Amino acid sequence: MLVALAAGFGWSAHRIGNGGPAATRASARSAPAKPALSVAPKEIRGVHITMSLANVPRRYRGYLGLPGLNTIELDVKDEDGHVAFPLASVPLAEKVHAASLYYRPALVAREAHAAGLYLIGRIVTFEDPILSAARPQLALHNPDGSLWHTNGGLGWLNPYDKRAWDYDVSIAAAAARAGFDEIQFDYVRFPSDGDVSKIVYPVRVHEPMTKTIARFVRYAASRLHSLGARVSVDVFGLAATRDLGIGQRPAKLARSGADAVYPMVYPSHFNSGEYGLADPNANPGQTVTDALLYFEAQLQGTKVRLIPWLQDFSLGRTYTYADVAAQIDAVQALGLHGFMLWNPLGDYTVRALTRP
Repeated sequence: MLVALAAGFGWSAHRIGNGGPAATRASARSAPAKPALSVAPKEIRGVHITMSLANVPRRYRGYLGLPGLNTIELDVKDEDGHVAFPLASVPLAEKVHAASLYYRPALVAREAHAAGLYLIGRIVTFEDPILSAARPQLALHNPDGSLWHTNGGLGWLNPYDKRAWDYDVSIAAAAARAGFDEIQFDYVRFPSDGDVSKIVYPVRVHEPMTKTIARFVRYAASRLHSLGARVSVDVFGLAATRDLGIGQRPAKLARSGADAVYPMVYPSHFNSGEYGLADPNANPGQTVTDALLYFEAQLQGTKVRLIPWLQDFSLGRTYTYADVAAQIDAVQALGLHGFMLWNPLGDYTVRALTRP
């Protein structure tokens, strides 16, 4: 539609002004060129870093030199609502005291690129204890008017409210302008834990949750693509297997402007019996394979990249190199676009990054 409108506008201007080809060329020269999207590695091999780890330059630079690594994901906005750097372009983040100086975004981007790495900025989207408390009109409520919280006591922004959308995407845009290659939205969904039956939405759109989340992704992509940044989403490992009631449907997200989908297929997070496995956590390779086959089916016919988050931490049992390697083997056997490793403490199995 935009192409058609642009073509129509150009035809009208030519008819009215009789400018001819020369005028058309002058108009083209004056129009700002749309930045090309950042180029992602053909096979991503990456790790996640918290803003606290990046706050120590020596630690951050240590990650840049990990053998086999070509991608880093760095927290820009985390689960607690903290933003990693001051934002003159997002005054609300300053007003609610969400922004602190954990790192200088342009500097970390330059250092990552100098090391030949692709840099992803993570934005925790709707879970936001800081903004929900400071601006309750943007938050989820209980029937008595108090703020709704998860089982862990964390407040959430209202996924229906476009003011919440604008806050998160404006933070993402600041990271993109600083040089981040991709923005990855996490917690881009409705709540999953806590008494969700009690949630009152001060602003509500009467549509399926999946449509709301897809509209958010489309809005984010429309703003961030114009800055040259790719857009991706984190989703639950079961999001393609069945409807989880939180608005995450990979097939819709893939058709809403996302460039990549990152399912969190951590074997420890699957219940006994899933995919016919008595203990998914004890069968990491098979669990990852079974989950990703559902994602492949939903993304079929699209150009969206499928890049899973793999478990590099111990939960339920001790994870070894063999467990991480089994997950990577599963990803490679499916011919996907690489993998990301997750460890909340930032302690990674370096051997896994160099696995052939």
